[in-house]
Amino acid sequence: MSASVSRRSFLGLAGGTAALLGLAACGGNNNAGTDGKSYIVATDTTFAPFEFTDENGDFVGIDVDLLAAIAADQGFKYELNSLGFEAAVAALESNQADAVIAGMSITAEREKKYDFTDSYYQSSVCMAVKSGSDIKGLEDLKGKTVAGKNATQSLSWAESIKDEYGFEITYFDSSDMMYQDVQTGNSVACFEDTPVMEYGVAQGNGLEIVAKEEDEFASPYAVGVMKGKNAELVEMFNAGLANIKESGEYDEILAKYLG
Repeated sequence: MSASVSRRSFLGLAGGTAALLGLAACGGNNNAGTDGKSYIVATDTTFAPFEFTDENGDFVGIDVDLLAAIAADQGFKYELNSLGFEAAVAALESNQADAVIAGMSITAEREKKYDFTDSYYQSSVCMAVKSGSDIKGLEDLKGKTVAGKNATQSLSWAESIKDEYGFEITYFDSSDMMYQDVQTGNSVACFEDTPVMEYGVAQGNGLEIVAKEEDEFASPYAVGVMKGKNAELVEMFNAGLANIKESGEYDEILAKYLG
C-alpha cells in the first residue's frame, strides 16, 4: 500500500472514510467509536528512504507506507506530523504525540523511557565523504571536522571515536543540512545510518561511503511510545506488521524504496 501526503502532516483514514475532526492538540487516545482509536504520530522531515518529500511535494517513505498499511490492516486512524527527529521525540515526551516513527533505533538507554514495537528494520551506521575526497577512512580524520545528526546512533558512533581519531563534530538537526555541509566542504565527512546514506548515494547526493560500523552501533528500528502508555497501539502495530509480512506487502514496500 503506497501512501503519499503533504509535507507537514496528513490525516490517516485507514479503517474508515469519515474525516477525523477536532483531533486534540495534545497526545492521548481519542475514541473514534466503531472506526477505532486515533493517534498522533510524530516523524522526521528528511530521512530518505524512510520519510522524505518526493518530486511531487508528497511526503513518502518506508515509515509512511508501513504505517499506512498497518493502520489499514488494524483499522485505526492517525495523524502523521513531520517535525524533525528531535522535535518528534520532544513532542512524544511532552504529550503532544502518542508515538514516534522516524527510523528510531531501539537502544538500552531509550528503553528506560520508551516502550517499543517489534522492529521493522535492522540498520547499521556509516561514514560518508564527498565523492573524490582525499578522506578514505577514519584514519584520515585527524584534525578535521565532521558532521553528525543530533540524537542518532550514527552520532553516538562518531562521538565514541572522535578522541581516538582526533576529529571535531559539527551538529545538525536534519540529514539534508548535514549532507550540504559536507558538499560545501565545511565538514570533510558525515555520520549517518547506512540504509539512508546508501539510498542518498544511489539518488546522486554526491557522497560516498568509506566506513561502516555494523556491530556495537547497529540497531533495529521500531515505533516508540512513552513507557507504560499506548500499549494498544504497540499491540496493533505488531499484529499489523506480522500480517503485512505474511501477505508480502512489507517486502513490496521495502522493494519500492530499496530495490
